[in-house]
Amino acid sequence: RVSVVPTGEELVQSDPDPGEVIETNGITVSQLVERWGGSATYRDVVTDDPSALREAIERDLDHDVVVTTGGSSVGERDYLPEVLSEVGEILVHGVALKPGHPVVLAVVDGTPVLGLPGYPVACIVNAWQFVRPAVNWVSGTTADEPARVEARLERKIRSEPGIRSCVRVTVDDSEGGTTAEPVHESGASILSSVSLADGWVQVPESIEGYDAGETVPVEFWEAMP
Repeated sequence: RVSVVPTGEELVQSDPDPGEVIETNGITVSQLVERWGGSATYRDVVTDDPSALREAIERDLDHDVVVTTGGSSVGERDYLPEVLSEVGEILVHGVALKPGHPVVLAVVDGTPVLGLPGYPVACIVNAWQFVRPAVNWVSGTTADEPARVEARLERKIRSEPGIRSCVRVTVDDSEGGTTAEPVHESGASILSSVSLADGWVQVPESIEGYDAGETVPVEFWEAMP
């Protein structure tokens, strides 16, 4: 059982007014949890308020995992790390992953709490990297490996050394072989880049990217047939 708690004072779940944004991260994570074999409890949006965040987290400690979206960075209104440090123990705050650096991994009264960033692409990447194995761990199952294909890069992919990068790509099968075209190498807020992409290329921390013409493994989105 996974509680999914979207946070952010600008978020609404329907009929946005000027300056408001329809909540999508929590919906997406909930659907992924169900796809990975968990049972998701999708909660109403919690505003950027420490007391409200604390109440939302403590309410759902009867779940096997609590996942929040948004408020995990170090901005003025990113209260989640402060709240988690007060009610539990933060194990990790920030990882060498792009997009998805400002993730928070904590434990509160024995329950894993995963704080995912609010940028949609970063949230999805963190869900794959941390929520998916957490669901498998608490359920005692092993995740199926995502479908992969070897493809020739049409353009160079750049990556910062020491950072693992997940670059969205489209895949094309033609008589000349399978090719991959980067959609976006940055832009963690551009949700449409996920829908446009067929999958991603993971660039290891040990290299600065891949050159055009190199053959690379492409991992397909699990939702793809």
